[in-house]
Amino acid sequence: MAASFSSTTLFRPNLNPPKSFLTHSDCAQEGFGRVKCHFINVSAHSCSSAANYASIRHVAVKSSGKRVVVKHLLRKRVGLVKCATIEEIEAEKSSIEKDVKERMEKTIETVRANFNSIRTGRANPSMLDKVEVEYYGTPVSLKSIAQISTPESSSLLIQPFDKSSLKAIEKAIVNSDLGMTPNNDGEVIRLSLPQLTTERRKELSKVVAKQAEEGKVAVRNIRRDALKAYEKLEKEKKLSEDNVKDLSSDLQKLTDEYMKKIDSVYKQKEKELLTV
Repeated sequence: MAASFSSTTLFRPNLNPPKSFLTHSDCAQEGFGRVKCHFINVSAHSCSSAANYASIRHVAVKSSGKRVVVKHLLRKRVGLVKCATIEEIEAEKSSIEKDVKERMEKTIETVRANFNSIRTGRANPSMLDKVEVEYYGTPVSLKSIAQISTPESSSLLIQPFDKSSLKAIEKAIVNSDLGMTPNNDGEVIRLSLPQLTTERRKELSKVVAKQAEEGKVAVRNIRRDALKAYEKLEKEKKLSEDNVKDLSSDLQKLTDEYMKKIDSVYKQKEKELLTV
């Protein structure tokens, strides 16, 4: 995200203009934008700054008894140079780096959430994270309207804060892809986890591997977006080629770090799935 420019300028020529100025009567027009002058007076070359812009007003030309050709002197032109301070450039770099870290961290959280929703042989309340219940006409997450615990390693206990929501919770679990049958006794709902077959464990292992790869693709895309942002700053002359190379190197190290994090949570989940 580009930072706004301050009033500091980096361009401030310091020229003392003479008192006399070139006038049209001192010159003879000779073609488009071309003027010949005899014993010409001096036109001032002055610069002033407003906010973060430097304004170039005239071009100084000095002569003493010689014919001098002055190009485009009579044209009224104002050149504007937009200048960014070092602080502003650093702010833009910091903004890009912060955005990269936040997005990569969210990617890791998403991968973990996806892994937790896949059941293994052990009960885990996070298995119900993606279950949504129609509560008074509004879809809400199950964990927001009930307390979920694991009284045993192969069972889950759901205690709703509002008992009138029991049927809605039961329906949501049946319609989910958990593959479990809820037992509603009018007070709480119990879920028993059936033992996974070897074949089913292998199938789930493939699902987990796919989710891990999707997480890595997301991290690579974040890296690509950051590189484009750095290249944009280089085109705007705010970063040098060497700056971009250094930043790209740091970005690659950060990318490798998050790739390792994804590999770590993947191996842990795979171990849970394949351990009988």
